[in-house]
Amino acid sequence: MSAYRAFASVYDLLTDNVDYRQRAEKICSLLCHYGKGSGILLDAGCGTGNFSELFSEKGYDVIGVDLSVDMLCEAQRKKTEKGLDILYLNQDMTDLDLYGTVDCAVCLLDGINHLPGEEALQAAFRSIGFFMEKDGIFIFDVNTEYKHRCVLGDQTFVYDLPQVYCVWRNQYDSAEKRTDIRLDLFFPEGDGFIRQREEFSEWFYSDEQIQTGLRNANFEILNCFAEESETTKDKNSQRQYYVCRKTKDQ
Repeated sequence: MSAYRAFASVYDLLTDNVDYRQRAEKICSLLCHYGKGSGILLDAGCGTGNFSELFSEKGYDVIGVDLSVDMLCEAQRKKTEKGLDILYLNQDMTDLDLYGTVDCAVCLLDGINHLPGEEALQAAFRSIGFFMEKDGIFIFDVNTEYKHRCVLGDQTFVYDLPQVYCVWRNQYDSAEKRTDIRLDLFFPEGDGFIRQREEFSEWFYSDEQIQTGLRNANFEILNCFAEESETTKDKNSQRQYYVCRKTKDQ
């Protein structure tokens, strides 16, 4: 799994089109609906902390966890500038070691898709479940097979920004259900550029694989819906959300 060293410094620039606040409002509404309008919230795969900050502003005691030190450095810098009380930990969501239990957890913007294989998927569900109170709520999203195959796969995207020139190339492996991603980043320096490369992958997980992993980790699915409709599953949706409840202690 990539450490996102060069990517971390420009991640917020390259995801500027994401409406974090709208998504956070949706998640908070769901958490409140299921009785978790406050408490300790785990943001698994928190990246540069954009969601962690919004959940903190909503009154949650936020623990942000990410495998990338560089992403967490960006998150730490931003939280200090804003004076937010967020605990950031450099940990793998498949092998968490928290100081206690949490009331709810989220994993957003492809965090689950970055887990490298079904064994890692199940380990992440078990690890999150182990540190969650009974009746805790876990909400996450996943990129669908349609998005991997028709939107991401075998596509090239170019970002021409003052701070960075980025060539983003994807290659979809239909047999492995995996999209391999390569970023060539060009940072201005003097009269030229410094070039750095990042490579990582995203995996597609079927509804059956997700259900099995959740069941083995003592989660029940309360709701599953397409991002576009917010009501039902849709095979042509680009992103699906799962809302789950911890059914019993590990």
